[in-house]
Amino acid sequence: MGLSYYYTFSAPKSIPLSELENFLKTVERRTKEMGFEPTFVLNGPFATEQQKQFVRRITGGLLVQDPRLKGVTLLDTSAVWDYDRIRGECRVVPTHGILLVVTDEHKAETVFGFFSYPDKLIDANEKQLADMPHKGRWFFHDFVDTPDPRYRKIVKMFAEAGYLEEEMDEYLPR
Repeated sequence: MGLSYYYTFSAPKSIPLSELENFLKTVERRTKEMGFEPTFVLNGPFATEQQKQFVRRITGGLLVQDPRLKGVTLLDTSAVWDYDRIRGECRVVPTHGILLVVTDEHKAETVFGFFSYPDKLIDANEKQLADMPHKGRWFFHDFVDTPDPRYRKIVKMFAEAGYLEEEMDEYLPR
């Protein structure tokens, strides 16, 4: 059994993109001081097939489970991955991301930031199919498998800015 450090960030969609991007650039400067290199901030949509392939490499999407998804035909299948008509669940593809990518001394990349997801999923009759768990917010959930304290410092910056929704550190003694 491996240990992980989980974190979830969220922010109201009313916060301007520029404000979130400036926050991530501030965090980026601090990560460079911690020894991460290279680093970069990305702010852009995931609309084309190439962009969707990129975002799939860095996230599994937003898990949505709703009984209304059972046995229906989705209108826009490009908005979801892994749709299971039997269980009534799918992973929703982010439409936009404001992300900070940091690289450690072992060349391992880690992503922090915010994703925007569609506010609803609709069927072929344009009927809403599911309640979205992100509730109209920028949302990001991920984990790292390391006790390295630098990652906790990064998450603490999100907490201090009011963006940390949840964290769980399995490395802490119980």
